[in-house]
Amino acid sequence: MIETIVFDVGETLTNDDRYWGSWADWLHIPRHTLSALVGAVTAQGRDNADALRLACPGIDIRAEYLAREAAGQGEALDDSDLYPDVRPALSGLRKLGVRVVVAGNQTARVGELLRALELPADAVATSAEWGVAKPSPHFFERVIDLAQAEPYATVYVGDNPANDVIPAKAAGLRAAHIRRGPWGHLWADAPEAAAADWRISSLTDLTALINE
Repeated sequence: MIETIVFDVGETLTNDDRYWGSWADWLHIPRHTLSALVGAVTAQGRDNADALRLACPGIDIRAEYLAREAAGQGEALDDSDLYPDVRPALSGLRKLGVRVVVAGNQTARVGELLRALELPADAVATSAEWGVAKPSPHFFERVIDLAQAEPYATVYVGDNPANDVIPAKAAGLRAAHIRRGPWGHLWADAPEAAAADWRISSLTDLTALINE
């Protein structure tokens, strides 16, 4: 029986177009260039922040992040950044009695922005707020605590097999891989994705899991 479903954020709930576009604008490089670099590091299985390092060798990402915030050009998030199936899927799961949790590798600011959206979720947390990030086992220990259910009754949903599926399974959780965004599409046929208990193309597909 599935009691809790936990959702990754970037390219699971939110579209990252605004995020990367704003970085390109801030660094005065073409959006297409940065987008292509994100695709390149994704294909190599590297940290997506490496796209910024390739675009601007020697960049201090933390310093630039703070400068953007100070200039009023920091992180932003509203309903237009959500995939269309997010609210219907999360609302539907809660109506079925499932605890809905959001927990991903994001900044504390994104945590604030997500909570301000008043998503149909019981809890929202980010790696920065916890001080530990995926794929660390300690991140998934925190996920289990927030899920308030046994690991076998908890499903972690994400697009990145290496960050989401494999460590979730190692922690005893069940996992659903969503074919969405660069990581979800590129690595959809990788062995890491095949380790998922379920492979979905829309968050609304999760309703069927509850009814199995």
